[in-house]
Amino acid sequence: MKPHALVTNDDGIESAFLHRLVEALLPQFRVSVAAPALEQSWTGRSMTRHGELEAILSPSHFPDGVEAWSISGTPTDCVNIALGNLLSEKPDIVISGINIGFNTTESLILSSGTVAGAIEGVLWNLPAIAFSKCVPNHLFEKIRDSQGLADGDFNASLKAAAAHAAKMAVETLATSEKHLGTVVNVNFPVETASDTPIIETFPAKLQLGSLFAESSPGKFTFRYSDGFVTDSDPNTDRAALDSGRISRSLLDFSRIGKRD
Repeated sequence: MKPHALVTNDDGIESAFLHRLVEALLPQFRVSVAAPALEQSWTGRSMTRHGELEAILSPSHFPDGVEAWSISGTPTDCVNIALGNLLSEKPDIVISGINIGFNTTESLILSSGTVAGAIEGVLWNLPAIAFSKCVPNHLFEKIRDSQGLADGDFNASLKAAAAHAAKMAVETLATSEKHLGTVVNVNFPVETASDTPIIETFPAKLQLGSLFAESSPGKFTFRYSDGFVTDSDPNTDRAALDSGRISRSLLDFSRIGKRD
């Protein structure tokens, strides 16, 4: 029997990037989806403590055989609810993504709902992997506003990234005993092809500064900043993307605060 993958994201259940990932996984995995009803970017590991969350079964959005729920919460909510309440069996792996945009550097990784969905899987003692796809600046708003729909060269790049993701998910599951407590964080460059090299990286240091601007006296609204990378090491995740390679970083949550 094929291994069972639980898939989530932070761009919402309608994201085409999520659907490309599910399609690529299906030849190798049985797939269940528990994804936010609406975009939940920048939520980190937030959980909804107050109020009720609704989980709606929505099979029409996915290929036959895929059990999928749209959940009115964060990616962490989605994975926790699926593992604790919705799935009839424990999955073999938790997979999050493909995110619209990269999740590199310490600052963005800790803010990412996509990475947080994978972290929740790790906290249930499951192997977990997060996938993100760099989008060129001139296409980002269009792709984000269209819920991940892409065409032309970038669509081919997305499909290649999804194919890589499926292969890497199989490899991650096969070596999971060596990496318990570790999230595999993968970022695909703008131009991804079947032969794009994968390199082992670590998160770069990023200085973001203020992310809020005063919108009226005493009131502030979020304003994205690219910040600046303060790390010149060629083996960082951001350096890998800048050189057109796939970045794979291991985020070891089994060793937080642990001394050798």
